[in-house]
Amino acid sequence: MNLLNGKEVSAKVLVQIAQEARDLSVQPCLAVIIVGDDPASRIYVNNKKKACEQVGFRSLEFALPTETGQEKLLSLVDELNRDASVHGILCQAPLPRGYGYDERAVCRAISPAKDVDCFHPETAGKLLLGEAGFLPCTPAGVIALLDDAGISLSGKQVVIVGRSNIVGKPMAILALRRDATVTICHSKTKDLAKITRRADILIAALGKLHFITAEMVKDGAVVIDVGMNRMEGKKVRGDVDFENVAGKCSFITPVPGGVGPMTIAMLMQNTLTAAKMAANIC
Repeated sequence: MNLLNGKEVSAKVLVQIAQEARDLSVQPCLAVIIVGDDPASRIYVNNKKKACEQVGFRSLEFALPTETGQEKLLSLVDELNRDASVHGILCQAPLPRGYGYDERAVCRAISPAKDVDCFHPETAGKLLLGEAGFLPCTPAGVIALLDDAGISLSGKQVVIVGRSNIVGKPMAILALRRDATVTICHSKTKDLAKITRRADILIAALGKLHFITAEMVKDGAVVIDVGMNRMEGKKVRGDVDFENVAGKCSFITPVPGGVGPMTIAMLMQNTLTAAKMAANIC
């Protein structure tokens, strides 16, 4: 069994991004909006700020009270859209419940040219059509991990457990781009274990602690764990029963330290791309 170490691979990616950023005539800038005081969201935002510092980007944080409201939030998004010095915008999800927030409307309000989180319908449409543009951060991070390990997707059976708009669906599209044969499984899938045991590359992205067991994995498979399940004491565990599954795999990602760091690295990559587009470099 070999570990796909996201910390190590992301560090290499960030070094390359920092080198490219130094050669630009403008400093890439990422604006992050956080509404409320969700502890997990605060951790994610802080990690993104640290990554910006590491690669030499300017980082703007807009921490809004829980009761700010949809109208004021959209007004801030519009202001950032019109600010030429800001290249990437993201609004940390989830937004507080019970205050009338519409996350879809907020995603649609962000300019597609600054949609570094890849949630705007125009961004999703370009991804589906294979056009140039931003890549969804977590799926792109998975591809980068596989590339670094020399794992080809061409002709492979790729099974994705989870059909979210953030991971499952875009992950399938990126795998198809690499000529994989893709199966998406979900809560209505029958004989799930029978399907997952066919996978050369199994990607778990459903948000259920240790859902993928050893009996669901074939010998020699590559297992990618996208799950981030927070436990007591701030520990994070994945969707894969790592201790029992690892012995059957050729490669597996740990949690934490696997896909998570790659997601943030790809966010930095998208922000760099946005800055290049603003400077008419690409």
